[in-house]
Amino acid sequence: VFVTVSSMGLPPVLGVLLAVAACTLLGVVIERVAYKPLRNASPLAVLITAIGASYFLQNVALLLFGANTKSFTSVVGNASVQLAEGLSVTVVTIVTVIACVIIMIGLMAFMKYSKAGHAMLAVSEDDGAAQLMGINVNATISMTFAIGSGLAAIAGLLLCQTYPTLTPYTGAMPGIKAFVAAVFGGIGSIPGAFIGGILLGIIEILGKAYISSQLADAIVFAVLIVVLVVKPTGLLGKQIQEKV
Repeated sequence: VFVTVSSMGLPPVLGVLLAVAACTLLGVVIERVAYKPLRNASPLAVLITAIGASYFLQNVALLLFGANTKSFTSVVGNASVQLAEGLSVTVVTIVTVIACVIIMIGLMAFMKYSKAGHAMLAVSEDDGAAQLMGINVNATISMTFAIGSGLAAIAGLLLCQTYPTLTPYTGAMPGIKAFVAAVFGGIGSIPGAFIGGILLGIIEILGKAYISSQLADAIVFAVLIVVLVVKPTGLLGKQIQEKV
């Protein structure tokens, strides 16, 4: 959607809004069709469904748009900012970091001060108890999928500004790395996910520069293994004790 709007010469903001709206609607539909019937199923069944939904979306995109790589011009541009001698940062990187900080602060404020955010926290802790307290569990989960899908659209837009090419499989590996970053920072921690993503990006870049560009992905997953062994809750995750 964003690429189409940009190619038509329309304002990029319109493309962003349309992409977010389309992904939000798609996320809600997928939740209703694929996840709602598994509300009381085991976590393994939900995980398998997530993998299946991912491959389904990839193949639908393949049928609709073909396997050829679509190239386009970044609306942010390729300019760089010189920070020091021999050290420069692209404008796209700066925009991405600023956008991530704004989203992180917005999500934290939403979770802390809004009733909907409190409902999401309650459902994540114990959906049965939340339902007894009058919270609409199904609506809360659908809202969570809507917010996550909308933010995924923004992430995809920022990714394509950095790498202005697009295929049906463009988001596969970044999606897996996003999960690794969330585990690294601590599942359930919004600042942890942000810090985990930044640190993982630094590790990957340093691995490409000083070890091997071909082993960069292996280094990322090796970090995941080390974190799970040393600190399974992640950097900012908390150990939750359950009383039996």
